[in-house]
Amino acid sequence: MVERIPMSQEGYARLRQELDRLQRKERPAVIEAIEVARGHGDLKENAEYHAAKERQGHIEGRIMELKDKLGRAEVIDCSSVDCSRVVFGTVVSLVDLDTDDEIRYQLLGPLEADVSTGSISVLSPIGRAMIGKSVGDEITVKTPGGVRQLEVMDIKPPDRA
Repeated sequence: MVERIPMSQEGYARLRQELDRLQRKERPAVIEAIEVARGHGDLKENAEYHAAKERQGHIEGRIMELKDKLGRAEVIDCSSVDCSRVVFGTVVSLVDLDTDDEIRYQLLGPLEADVSTGSISVLSPIGRAMIGKSVGDEITVKTPGGVRQLEVMDIKPPDRA
């Protein structure tokens, strides 16, 4: 069975753009660089040729990886999420009951998660613990940093967060 990857429409579009760029710009450019380097003679001692071939390997590997991820993507429309409970795509405001710190996360797929931009994966410990919770619910979650006590303060759709 194929493991599906939850992803927002924006995340899917970003991966699709990267794949298009690699296939239409990067791949032809590296093929041209290989041809130019071949024209310089002996391939055994040709650093330009070896660098271009290595770059080609990286590009082809990334293209295969992106095709796999896009093929397994389960695209979820975050613009029409129900905000009565925490679900994929919602922006959740939490308060840490131990420190009174307020935290805000958008729940996204593992390929889109970036704590520095305020998004976490639905598959992360905190993400899993939040799914299905409502405003006022308390969450106890084991994280790599220890057990955390959180309370859901607000749930909003991504466009009005």
